[in-house]
Amino acid sequence: MKILIAIDGSAPALHAVEWALRQAAEGLKSEFVLVNVQEPASLYEVVTAHDSALIEKVRGAAGADLLRAAEARLEYAGVGFESEVAGGVPEHLIVELAENYGCDAIVMGARGLGDPEGSGLGSVAQAVLGSSPMPVTVVRPSQDAVGSDEA
Repeated sequence: MKILIAIDGSAPALHAVEWALRQAAEGLKSEFVLVNVQEPASLYEVVTAHDSALIEKVRGAAGADLLRAAEARLEYAGVGFESEVAGGVPEHLIVELAENYGCDAIVMGARGLGDPEGSGLGSVAQAVLGSSPMPVTVVRPSQDAVGSDEA
């Protein structure tokens, strides 16, 4: 089973990695794809930087930095994986990347960096649940796993 894990650098995203690793340790034959989606540049960034290549370079470096902790956990567990930093709207691009990589499922944290203290699902998790043609598992930090949902 090929599983895309959405990583935004938040604690819930790392809990999603741990959950996926537990599934693999319990016998689920898995391959992993770690994805960080950087939002498009704001008008302010475009106006002040004047260099789209520089903006893309900075966003790529930021995304790679956000992936490091998840990559380290998978490396420590001896699990193979692929990683990608992509630019776009996360709620759309996560599903698109899962399809492009031929993933069978998506695993993600319930809330990301936008509102980590909020209750319930974050807007990206809700959108992915609503649009994904494949199973999506949303992992909450206070619980090991909060079920699966197929859209």
